Amino acid sequence: MSRRFSKVLIANRGEIACRVIRSAKAEGYGTVAVYSDADAQALHVAMAAQSVHIGPSPVGASYLDAAKIIDAARRSGADALHPGYGFLSENAAFAAACKEAGIVFIGPPSAAIQVMGDKAEAKRLMRKANVPCVPGYEGEAQDDATLKAEVEKIGYPVLLKAAAGGGGRGMRTVRSAAELDDGIATARSEAKSAFGSDTLIIEKLVENARHVEIQVLADEHGNCIHLGERDCSVQRRHQKIVEESPCPVMTPELREAMGAAAVNAALAVGYANAGTVEFLLDDDQNFYFLEMNTRLQVEHPVTEMVTGLDLVALQLAIAQGEPLPLTQADVSLNGHAIEVRLYAEDPANNYAPQVGTIHTWQPAENAGVRVDHGLRDGAQVTPFYDAMIAKVIAWGKTRDESRNRLLAALHDTVALGVYTNADLLRGILAHETFAAGSAKTNFIEGSGLLDEKPAAPGLEHFLAAAAILIERDAAGVSPLLKGWRSSGPSTVPLKLECNEEAHLLAVQMNGRQFELTQGEETARIQVDACGGGVISLHDDGHTTTGRYALHENDLYLSLNGRVDHFRDITFAPPSSEAGAADGVLKAPMVGQVKEVNVKPGDRVAKDDVVVVLEAMKIINMVTAPFDGEIESVNVTAGGQVAAGDVLLKIKVEAEDGEKPESE
Repeated sequence: MSRRFSKVLIANRGEIACRVIRSAKAEGYGTVAVYSDADAQALHVAMAAQSVHIGPSPVGASYLDAAKIIDAARRSGADALHPGYGFLSENAAFAAACKEAGIVFIGPPSAAIQVMGDKAEAKRLMRKANVPCVPGYEGEAQDDATLKAEVEKIGYPVLLKAAAGGGGRGMRTVRSAAELDDGIATARSEAKSAFGSDTLIIEKLVENARHVEIQVLADEHGNCIHLGERDCSVQRRHQKIVEESPCPVMTPELREAMGAAAVNAALAVGYANAGTVEFLLDDDQNFYFLEMNTRLQVEHPVTEMVTGLDLVALQLAIAQGEPLPLTQADVSLNGHAIEVRLYAEDPANNYAPQVGTIHTWQPAENAGVRVDHGLRDGAQVTPFYDAMIAKVIAWGKTRDESRNRLLAALHDTVALGVYTNADLLRGILAHETFAAGSAKTNFIEGSGLLDEKPAAPGLEHFLAAAAILIERDAAGVSPLLKGWRSSGPSTVPLKLECNEEAHLLAVQMNGRQFELTQGEETARIQVDACGGGVISLHDDGHTTTGRYALHENDLYLSLNGRVDHFRDITFAPPSSEAGAADGVLKAPMVGQVKEVNVKPGDRVAKDDVVVVLEAMKIINMVTAPFDGEIESVNVTAGGQVAAGDVLLKIKVEAEDGEKPESE
């Protein structure tokens, strides 16, 4: 039945809100953004025709508050709502509440969301619909004894998964009975925190598999088609970071079979709008249903780039009650597209989430490249939301052309102010296994990419950093006089910290000529220009241009495809901070304290979990570094901490087990 709407509220934030706003505007709809305190200056707010404040920064008080979202739609006059992905996008009660309020929900019926949102019920339904499923347990009994017995029946290794959600949260791999108790407890805790339900399902772990998903579109007139597949095998912590279409090992016959299974899955639940059916694909090209995501996927741009379709525009048309404008025979895949997710995180430090200010943001503008983001200079990366800050997507006539274009685009995309996973993404794309199209879900762990310590910057990078700092400190001095005293050229001492190591430098200047000495090595170069966030270096007829952001004593430099963070510690006093070896445990990241498992006077053993932190959907277990007694606890559950804040102190025991005298 046709239903007309004219104004769309986007119940989301960041890059997906910006992406939906662009298509909604192009289709002639009015747009309304919602924002929390943390997002008051965000790009999606500026892009929308209207915006409504919905509360404090934590998601529970803003983006996850259904009543506030619906009230914002009423206040703004929005007669339709697009949920994006995450947040309330797969909340059946929210979809039903929108309908009750007379607001068109741009997504599937609430009944379909409810069925597919419960992984246990979805598996049972898929088995009835003859969709191949991974062997496992989806029963209602959730006591430890039942779960352990089912694991023994299925056989190790297994995956424990939250029945109420996805995205890698509430998911644990268990390879032996020794890991089972901890796996169940951790999966339950994460599932409860993320989805409000600690119900688990168990699946046999299909190792050396690919994660392949099928994009489906269905209307309210009984029509359903698929738009081909996406290979999402490259993952970290069960979360996708690289996606591509088509799948490197796909055949026409396999695509037809998987596409038919996905369409059957959608029809079995009365689906309408855009959705994705996810499968595992083994080496023998057997595929197994994992779950259905009843929303637009993060990785939808790769499908758009190979089909030439706008999935958001199609979502809007379907939500208006219109029939699908194309049939399965009209769908064709042209070329190859690959997407990478740019996260504010430090892969070398257990993917620790990063927070701070994006001082400089410059997305690539290369041919065949698309960058979906919600950033601009000065954007804040906060601990309240997902760590993904942008998606970089490249299309090519062939997979190699797409991959090479994406490598170049990552080189040209500049985000200065926080650590990102850009180096890891470049390493993945350049790795021979990925280049050959052979990456599976266990690729990253076995690739060696995470074992590589960040290489120290070369002398050219140090020289550029030194030049930037000296230019700052010598502002207003004539270039011809800079670095000169009455006795001739002067030498400027600098002490820079990079990758947690201090580096002593000596820099001599003669106008624009800089000479840097570091130990036994010397580099000379001419600085043609330095200012406004751009530095240009000239050496023997070759010019190199870099971007930088300087905030107080922190310098972020992008030069020759690598990004370095330097800290000027030339005049900093010696550090006197205590470390874990002294019994002082500090927060490894900014975040919320989810659990405090100890109190003063408690005895703990080495590796006991004492505090649980959460930031950007990542759980971090802080463990005791040795046996001891809790001396003090500085945090409480529910509180926020910054990286480096003292969580607690453990009394250090002498080697003979005696407690040392108090100092």
